[in-house]
Amino acid sequence: MSRTFRCFALLALVVSLPVILGAQSQFASPLSSAPVANASLTLPGQQGTTSSAPMQAPTNAGAPTLLTHSQAEQIALANNPRIQVTQLLAKVQHQIVREIRSNELPNVAGNLTAVEAKEDSRLSAGYLTSSALFEHAGMGVQLSQLITDFGHTQNLVASAKLQEKARLADAEASREDIVLATDEIFYQALEAQATLKVAIETVSSRQTLVDQVRALTSAKLKSDLDLSFAQVNLSQAKLLQLDAQNNVSAAKAALSAVLGYDRQMEYQLVDDSANLVALPPDAEPLIATAIQSRPDLQSLQFNEQAAQKFSRAQQEQLLPTISAMGVVGATPVGSSQYFNSNWYGAVGVNMSVPIFNGFRFTAQASEARLQAQASAERTRDLRIQVVRDVRTAWLDANTALQRVTVTGELLKQANTALELSQTRYQLGLSSIVELSQAQLQQTQAAISDANARSQYGLAISVLHFQIGVQP
Repeated sequence: MSRTFRCFALLALVVSLPVILGAQSQFASPLSSAPVANASLTLPGQQGTTSSAPMQAPTNAGAPTLLTHSQAEQIALANNPRIQVTQLLAKVQHQIVREIRSNELPNVAGNLTAVEAKEDSRLSAGYLTSSALFEHAGMGVQLSQLITDFGHTQNLVASAKLQEKARLADAEASREDIVLATDEIFYQALEAQATLKVAIETVSSRQTLVDQVRALTSAKLKSDLDLSFAQVNLSQAKLLQLDAQNNVSAAKAALSAVLGYDRQMEYQLVDDSANLVALPPDAEPLIATAIQSRPDLQSLQFNEQAAQKFSRAQQEQLLPTISAMGVVGATPVGSSQYFNSNWYGAVGVNMSVPIFNGFRFTAQASEARLQAQASAERTRDLRIQVVRDVRTAWLDANTALQRVTVTGELLKQANTALELSQTRYQLGLSSIVELSQAQLQQTQAAISDANARSQYGLAISVLHFQIGVQP
């Protein structure tokens, strides 16, 4: 018996040595093997923004850091964790493709066996193969190779590849979601910042008016009623400033979060938008672009194709599977009475034909076919929504463009009216009520103008998002 296990230990050492030495290379799986998104999914001006390392946050030790719209988008694409999640899920799906494709490749297994048994005893229950037990030690290699399963595995691999493309499209859709979310918060913060500026200027101008009216009241040139009206207007302006300051702080907190920072950053937002851009006279070209470019629609299309491939693979389970097998090995320790040679080997071909398994394969094929039909309907539903959303975004952008022009004229007229009212009041030709009304209209016009410009920038961003193309 000691001779048997000495031989077994020697065989185990010889076989396991190259396995141990090659373990690192065997289990290494470089991330670079995962495919990247194809060119149709790469948006202009976004190269180099998919780095997994977050961007370094500015120190904000002195004055607030200037931040433009495009810089905010770049920081969000580099830092926001949702980007990394979708990219990692795409890499996960790539490994699933490799797992399924392994069924088409040879499977090789090595065995080391040493047996201590009651000589020539037999298993008497649980087996249909040879049950004789003999003391021996041996080693061998087994190989199996799929010859054909009539397309079953090939369709599974094709389905997994299409799922990988869908995950890459999801990653691109996530990038566009982050860009849109960043644009929304940036323009909200920019609008709040502009409103705060208007509020501060309003408080300053109304404080000056209160001081003037107080002096005139002390000189008995104006009544206490005028002073009361002026003070009421000043209090309203201060309330406007408080609300605007709160909105700015909340917008900065939201902006820091979407940029991927876990602490609030102090930014001075800069509107770097160009001149107003004329929109297409019709939404049809934009709809055609959206149908071609929207990554979420591409993802559903890839999912639909993957479901069709999987449905075909499930139907092909009913077909035979043909495989080749081979085995070779040695038996250095064993009774010559039972082991005629110290080595063994064989090759063969096996065909497995499914006959009956309780209609499981049939049910799986029907399930996959219905899932493919549901995927097709989901794709059609999203296509209808895309057409609607593009039309709505185009209408909103046109309206926002017109509002910018109207509010600009309104602000110009309100400024003129305020100047005239101030002159009339100083000359004693009008009451404080007329001046207060002119001040209120000028403040509202200034806020409306700032809001209209921010809403126009946001409307353009939404339109770019809806057609699936970022500038």
